[in-house]
Amino acid sequence: MPTYDLILRGGQIYDGSGSPPFTADVAIQADRIAAIRPRIDERAAREIDVQGLAVAPGFINMLSWSVESLIADGRSQSEIRQGVTLEVMGEGTSMGPYSPAMKARHERGILGSRHIEYDIEWTTLGEYLDWLAARGVSTNIASFVGTGTLRTYVIGYDDRPATPDEIEQMAALVRQAMEEGAVGLSAALIYPPASYASTAELVALAQAAARYNGMYISHIRSEGSTFIEALNEFLTIARQAGITAEVYHLKAAGRANWHKMEEAVRMIEAARASGLPVTADMYTYDFSGTGLSSCIPPWAHDGGHEALVARLRDPAARDRIRREMVAPTREWENMYQENGPERILLSGFQNAALRHLTGKTLAEVAALRGSSAEDALMDLIIEDDSRIFTMYFSMSEDNLRRQIQLPWVSFCSDAESQAPEGVFLKTNPHPRAYGAFARLLGRYVRDQQLIPLAEAVRRLTSLPATNLKLTERGALRSGYFADVVVFDPATIQDHATPHQPHQYATGMVHVFVNGLQVLDEGEHTGAKPGRVVRGPGWQK
Repeated sequence: MPTYDLILRGGQIYDGSGSPPFTADVAIQADRIAAIRPRIDERAAREIDVQGLAVAPGFINMLSWSVESLIADGRSQSEIRQGVTLEVMGEGTSMGPYSPAMKARHERGILGSRHIEYDIEWTTLGEYLDWLAARGVSTNIASFVGTGTLRTYVIGYDDRPATPDEIEQMAALVRQAMEEGAVGLSAALIYPPASYASTAELVALAQAAARYNGMYISHIRSEGSTFIEALNEFLTIARQAGITAEVYHLKAAGRANWHKMEEAVRMIEAARASGLPVTADMYTYDFSGTGLSSCIPPWAHDGGHEALVARLRDPAARDRIRREMVAPTREWENMYQENGPERILLSGFQNAALRHLTGKTLAEVAALRGSSAEDALMDLIIEDDSRIFTMYFSMSEDNLRRQIQLPWVSFCSDAESQAPEGVFLKTNPHPRAYGAFARLLGRYVRDQQLIPLAEAVRRLTSLPATNLKLTERGALRSGYFADVVVFDPATIQDHATPHQPHQYATGMVHVFVNGLQVLDEGEHTGAKPGRVVRGPGWQK
């Protein structure tokens, strides 16, 4: 009788600690790693020769937007084919808690996609995670509870301070989410209605998460003209709330702000040296992706999307928006002014009549229409009746390389899982959806040798697992869950580009999630063994 279900024989073991690799066999029994030894003499029901390949813990995506794409396709193809076995969702907006009014308003999705339709059969964030796992997913899933969602639940989309009673209502929702297994509290402070929250409001909500040993994680209030001030607010929140904290997708956006990265690094490292547990994550591209509507000042979003469209149709409000879009400011992150229409690439239209503009810059569309770029932008949002997913070419490759070398930075895709088929072909995603992790291991580790492979694996695995306070995941150790990846360091590579994003990465050979094989010789098996991974406050 075989002793184990599976043995991976003779691979180079990168155990997630950052230590140099060693040659060993790895045995898996049920959903756990059963043994790691130089030679396992026992036999298994199945044995795979992985000599010459790297064997590592499954990768953790610290910022996934797969909240809806996993509903459409639970295989999570673009993530699994890069070795991601845990997707951490909920950047500022989470799939719960939902009020009845929110359910009615969000029937077609929190990301504004009309291509993925579903009924909201849950109310709380914990119920959503259980619902999604029960449908069947190939990756494990976890989520933060988002301050934007909490504000919408209690206040709506109004641009005003929260009252003490409203803050307590939101804090109670944080406590509920933490007890259901949320890994912490998230904020995305350039997006309404989260952008309307004061520092004091955020501190109060972070304190509620801190009671459960959760994390506060934030897309800070500015990555541009007030980058340093926004980072200081983030550190203030972490310090006053007494909470572990992380900066989402660390970047200095806009050429005029690139030099600020060194000061930001100094600030974070000084905070860490003082004992404040702060970290950051990043994606491996020098261009970002978010809504075209982010070019419009926050006041114009007061009341939500329908109110924004009404203002875009109103000549007086439109004139004010146009003037503020082209003016330098420190009052909000003006992505239009800091990038310019030539560096704004349109990618995600919902209206089929506009899809021929996919892959064109805003400047090119304005020229085609014979209008100013500002008017073209506003007209497109009206016509598409959506935020319009857009890429902004705003970052420095030198900064990117600097960040990759920082030992306290983990990695993310900041994208939804994809597949080059079906509903996903209706829009162009950011190439990070298909390539963020393979690009790290191929371009920056193997080709540019910015960090050793063992260190890259640590920062894809045990670092985020430790930051999230997850148990029995993030390392190759006997008794840990068998989230295991096998890849070829010599060939792993991303292929997706802004204009041709729907291309899988290559070089990942085998992937196991909770002991079941999801990728076999580079091909998806169709297995969906993913589970909900819950945070430290979970009340079982």
